[in-house]
Amino acid sequence: MYFIYNILIYITGFFLNIVALFHKKLGLFVTGRKTVFETLANQIETTDNVIWFHTASLGEYEQGLPVLEALKKQYPTHKFVLTFFSPSGYEVKKDSGVADVITYLPLDTKANAKRFLDLVKPTLVVFVKYEFWPNYLAELKKRTIHTISISTIFRPSQVFFKSYGGWMRKSLHAFNHIFVQDEASKKLLLSINYTTVTVSGDTRFDRVLEILERDNSLPFVADFKGNSTCIVIGSSWQEDEAIFVPFINSSPNDCKYIIAPHNIKQQEILKLKQSITKSTVLFSEMEQHENLNQFDVFIVDTIGILTKIYSYADIAYVGGGMGTTGLHNTLEPAVFGIPVVIGKTYAGFKEAEDLVQLGGIISVKHQDEFANTMTRLLTDTDFNEEVSNINHNYVHSHGNASEIIMNYLSKF
Repeated sequence: MYFIYNILIYITGFFLNIVALFHKKLGLFVTGRKTVFETLANQIETTDNVIWFHTASLGEYEQGLPVLEALKKQYPTHKFVLTFFSPSGYEVKKDSGVADVITYLPLDTKANAKRFLDLVKPTLVVFVKYEFWPNYLAELKKRTIHTISISTIFRPSQVFFKSYGGWMRKSLHAFNHIFVQDEASKKLLLSINYTTVTVSGDTRFDRVLEILERDNSLPFVADFKGNSTCIVIGSSWQEDEAIFVPFINSSPNDCKYIIAPHNIKQQEILKLKQSITKSTVLFSEMEQHENLNQFDVFIVDTIGILTKIYSYADIAYVGGGMGTTGLHNTLEPAVFGIPVVIGKTYAGFKEAEDLVQLGGIISVKHQDEFANTMTRLLTDTDFNEEVSNINHNYVHSHGNASEIIMNYLSKF
């Protein structure tokens, strides 16, 4: 299987170069990797002490950031290399300065792994969540480089736990320690005789709890909301719009709505605005209006401020769960101790699974369920408070994963 994997990696690389000519995102994926080794050679000296931190994409970056920041404080003289697999992470953070070197991770070939590690020469490597690259891991183990995985979660369906997964099980032993999110993951690892494992929880909780310590004020949102109840709809897609737009159009006038769509292309924003019968203003046009409070709906056609907007919400709806795109971050609104509503699809998102079971997140399957749920949250104060408290308590009770990991790394 390992032999087949290596052949498939080379075939994948070949076809990616062709498809990238016609696909913008894949174009970034391919062209961004062409200068990786040159960048590393220019920015890393042989005398540098390097810590390598790898994440798949933007979500995993945010997940691992509390540990990355803690490591930077603990090892201020080290140089930090941050790699991404996906353009959606690298393109957003490439100029952030959060690490000394920020680049793509070259494809997982034996040659790339050797060349990458020859240039970086890390003394410590941290992989976040689902990153298991057999050739990189084999080379790290061969060089006895201390490697850990954090905020990791395992499921029985993964190849490690299949009869044919021996070659991938071998890769896990390149990790000196794996910090998993839950007891179920630990039990799965123990079942394949991997024992250097600790249940630390998910570092995303530390990340979102930090949000409460920031200045989340947005004066224009405060002006828009006034003293009204405010429902914030975050990262929505067309499938989500199909269930919330009819409710907005028929809802009482004393309720305000802020919609932050995932797709902010002008054509899509205009289409959304035209579907709403209530008075609506866009972020991009708000300076044309002296009194934002006169509007019922505020559409955010920009990025980067949704987390702060959630601080003004009395109820939140998080998009992605009505279609197949994947549920977006539910912890960001939940940390503010408010009810959270999502669509019908949330399997594989542990915090959503937990909170749906506990009752802090309410999953709806269609337009009528959405309307009934929102109406009850708006009119039943006791129910609203009960749901809010569940979210508050859940998030605050899971906020020490980074501390557990850093206690281990302090002995490194």
